[in-house]
Amino acid sequence: MGDVVGPDLISDLPQSIIESILVQLPIREAVRTSILSSKWRYKWASITQLEFDDKCVPFSNDREVVERSVVKFITTVLFLHQGPIHKFQITNWKLQNCPEIDQWILFLSRNNIKELVLELGEGEFFRIPSSLFNCRKLNRLELSRCELDPPHSFKGFLCLRSLNLHQVLISPDAVESLISRCPLLESLSLSYFDHLALTICAPNLKYLYLEGEFKDICLEDTPLLIEISIAMYMTDDIAEHFEQSSNCNFVKFFGGVPNLEKLVGLIYFTKYLSIGIDSVHISITYHNLETIELYQVNFEDTKEILVILHMITSSPNLKELQISGSSNIPVAVDAPDLDFWEKGCFSDSALNKLKIVKLSEMGGWRHEIEFIKYLLGRSPVLETLSIIPCVFDMENNLKMLIELVKCRRASSRAEVIFINE
Repeated sequence: MGDVVGPDLISDLPQSIIESILVQLPIREAVRTSILSSKWRYKWASITQLEFDDKCVPFSNDREVVERSVVKFITTVLFLHQGPIHKFQITNWKLQNCPEIDQWILFLSRNNIKELVLELGEGEFFRIPSSLFNCRKLNRLELSRCELDPPHSFKGFLCLRSLNLHQVLISPDAVESLISRCPLLESLSLSYFDHLALTICAPNLKYLYLEGEFKDICLEDTPLLIEISIAMYMTDDIAEHFEQSSNCNFVKFFGGVPNLEKLVGLIYFTKYLSIGIDSVHISITYHNLETIELYQVNFEDTKEILVILHMITSSPNLKELQISGSSNIPVAVDAPDLDFWEKGCFSDSALNKLKIVKLSEMGGWRHEIEFIKYLLGRSPVLETLSIIPCVFDMENNLKMLIELVKCRRASSRAEVIFINE
């Protein structure tokens, strides 16, 4: 008897289901389904999501060969494609600046593109063509290692909800204008920007990630922000700019984010916020803020301590606090300003919802110990306070441990965990 061939159930599935299957495959494998049968020859050609990575062409050690293969493959796919393309993504580090990309973007601008992601390899930055700004239905845009210059006639991306610019060359005025001309923008990520003084006007913005050498940051119209993550790199010019500033950066940054839920402040962020903090009265409450993470805090700078105290006492629903100290603290501090704690500026503030505290890079310095005592004494529902000491001073670590064992705790359930890594 010959082999019995059953019915081809997959080929007869609705095109929408077949497409949902094909988009789960790497683009190279999706195109290869065309050899299955005559029915499948052009099934892949109408998928609306095209993603090209380093594996979309056969591997080769010759970069030029790979680049030519990638260009030919992408051009062929676009030429044979039928219907709209909603997502187009290139994450190929072997593909550098090439003129064909201009033609691809022009083609996409005529095919209702909604998501565009370009992550190209090292080398000369790719200059984005003006046809990008004709992609009226874009709702997600991610660019890496590109040069962006919006034309004067550009009215904005009226549908854009997510904007991610990584190592993008763009003038300060242009980036601010671009942000303000995306009225539906909900997520903004800017990384590796240099010497930028940034004012953000984005009334629907919810998620903000910034990384780079920022001289100044002003959140002017961001009432819906719920999550912020910021890393600020320091140069001599920016440090000098900070010292000369007379404004209160804390108010300028946090004055317009009443719905904040999570804050992550990486290197030099508390230093930036500390500028001018001792010259104004701050009366801002963050009712939704539940998680605060601050890194590389200098506990020998009482202004940086003020930043932390203002944040935690202005957040009545704070549940988790994570702070790391700075390894730049001097080895010996002769006379710490202990009057800072005796003044009792925040003595009436209770941290009624705080349950988890994680402290790292603690050197056992007097201000660090006083801060830990403050947390233990004002957190009635605290469950765990874990401490990872700095490895450079074991004598101070032992003194810190002895002091913490003796200090008063507002929570009978509070467990102090000393982790010596």
